[in-house]
Amino acid sequence: MNIAALNKLLGNIDIYLLDQILKGRFTKDMRILDAGCGEGRNLIYFLHEGFQVFGVDQNPTAIQMARIYAKTIDREYDPLRLQVAPVEDMSFHQGAFQAVISSAVLHFARDTAHFYAMLDEMMRVLAPGGMLFLRMTTGFGGMDAASEKVGDGTFRLLDGSTRFLLTEELLKEAMKKYRLRYLEPPKSVLVHDLRAMGVLMMEKGT
Repeated sequence: MNIAALNKLLGNIDIYLLDQILKGRFTKDMRILDAGCGEGRNLIYFLHEGFQVFGVDQNPTAIQMARIYAKTIDREYDPLRLQVAPVEDMSFHQGAFQAVISSAVLHFARDTAHFYAMLDEMMRVLAPGGMLFLRMTTGFGGMDAASEKVGDGTFRLLDGSTRFLLTEELLKEAMKKYRLRYLEPPKSVLVHDLRAMGVLMMEKGT
């Protein structure tokens, strides 16, 4: 397959999500939610391959674009599966999904309460035994100590951006609260002298 064809199939997918796809984590009998999907960059492959995918984003323009992309790929796709909504207030019923994707979303939390409001809602719609793919900035590798704390859980990073950081203490607390366990060892990708990005693949307890 040439590069153009590969790009058409995958789009601008999160490379770490692609890693999980290649490991066979996702199956077509799953209902998959992209919580904070933007224009749908992480849905392109799933749409091409006929997976049951849904998405929410609070940006109406992004959802409009995601719906256009989805209908272009799959004429039968129901655009109402892509909804305008904040992650902390979704209309899906409890346990609706077998997998939730959260890629570069939770580090935009305003504070710890907002972080938990978003995570609470994702865990509400995730069925017991379901998978959570989580990627966000972390304080791992000494990044919390190296960054300037500017609010409740928020830091000004060495790259100049302000982000909510997932710290080791917060991660342990969240895993206990939602009965989460690792499906594989967590990864922390250190962008030297700038930031650390965590990649976690977890399963919700039954």
